[in-house]
Amino acid sequence: MKNKNIHLISLGCPKNMIDSEVMASILTGNGFGITPHAEEADIIIINTCTFILPAKEESIDEILRMAEWKKHGKCEHLVVTGCLPQMYGITLEREMPEVDLFLGTGEIPRIADLISNMENEVSAGRRSCIGEPTFLMDSTFPRLLSTPFYSAYLKIAEGCSNHCSYCVIPTVRGKFRSRDVDDILREAEILASGGVKEIIITAQDTTSYGSDLKGKPTLSILLKELTSVDGIRWIRLLYTYPAYLTKEILQTISEEEKICNYIDIPIQHIDDDILKAMNRKEGSAPIRNTIVQAREIIPGVALRTSLIVGFPGETPEKFDRLLSFIKETRFENLGAFRYSREEGTAAAGFPSHVPEKEKERRRNTLMEEQSIISHEINRSRIGSLQEVLIEEEYDNPEFPLVGRTRDQALDIDGITYVKASDAAIGDIITCRITSADVYDLFAEEVDEGT
Repeated sequence: MKNKNIHLISLGCPKNMIDSEVMASILTGNGFGITPHAEEADIIIINTCTFILPAKEESIDEILRMAEWKKHGKCEHLVVTGCLPQMYGITLEREMPEVDLFLGTGEIPRIADLISNMENEVSAGRRSCIGEPTFLMDSTFPRLLSTPFYSAYLKIAEGCSNHCSYCVIPTVRGKFRSRDVDDILREAEILASGGVKEIIITAQDTTSYGSDLKGKPTLSILLKELTSVDGIRWIRLLYTYPAYLTKEILQTISEEEKICNYIDIPIQHIDDDILKAMNRKEGSAPIRNTIVQAREIIPGVALRTSLIVGFPGETPEKFDRLLSFIKETRFENLGAFRYSREEGTAAAGFPSHVPEKEKERRRNTLMEEQSIISHEINRSRIGSLQEVLIEEEYDNPEFPLVGRTRDQALDIDGITYVKASDAAIGDIITCRITSADVYDLFAEEVDEGT
């Protein structure tokens, strides 16, 4: 099986992407080739997501699509890894005979051996290897980055112990477990030495970092240590659980120049009854207080949140409460998702489920309101000076470059179109915002001395 070409497809969140990057590096280190083209692959690996129904459907659709390559193309073997097999195990094996091997989330370190032995395993009738989800990567696992050379995600912990009633993550990823501070710093230094300028901190719950470690190092301590890494210019914080977003963390963000004044706080809802049913650790009053505190401690902070609409028991009045909260709070960035009834979760058995059409209507209503807010906030930035990380060239003579400000996260927020004379991809330059639309900005490079 060595010297075979592998096409690796990564679905789902950035945390899953990191797993795919680790697998790709392990495979290349063991003699396999990695190709970006499915038609060139002897083996196709799909690293799946099963967080919500649309993610599950995307994973299944991709498996079936790649099964066609196996039927009619060069592909000899199809392998499915990650959350979908971890969740459904033997059921997938029974329903998808076109897949040669199913691997759970804990099998990443053994990926090369498992692929090498695949033919023997299949001939012996073994098509699944799904153990306990206990794997926790460390800096000894190199990564074959799939992000642009100047930006990389940094996973500081794995799993989750919050047990929200709608979520399958504890089942497919295991309990929350943190990496050691020194190990995370080593990986940050490795990334910086490869040209990475922006580190994006990720985990299922970044604010619980260190709670399971000896001495209980906090996220604030880790962030301060990361600012000492040479070459890193921006540090961005995602997935902060609002109940654990402490004043200490907020002060650290405010005090450290390298840490972007940007916080992702997935609150999910604001109605107290819904939050309780979700088994969230905070009610509406603490959420509101956290947001007020963040804006007081970090002037100009860009807040992003995620919301779930149509959760069981969400009456029109409870939804209106959420909509009013969005209008009042004015998040800089926001994503809304329809509640997905996931088997194995407590919420799946709750009464008073909301019809799908009504979920979609509520989501559209929220996003329409957010588009108004986003446009107004973007227009308020016209005339301001912003650092912009240049990401790519753009086929427009007036704005030949595209990048992101500190207020715009990779892949999930808007972008900035830039007029600049000689900036290169990966440069961070100072620009003046000249105009704005609903989600994107337009800017012109300025002399930093002016």
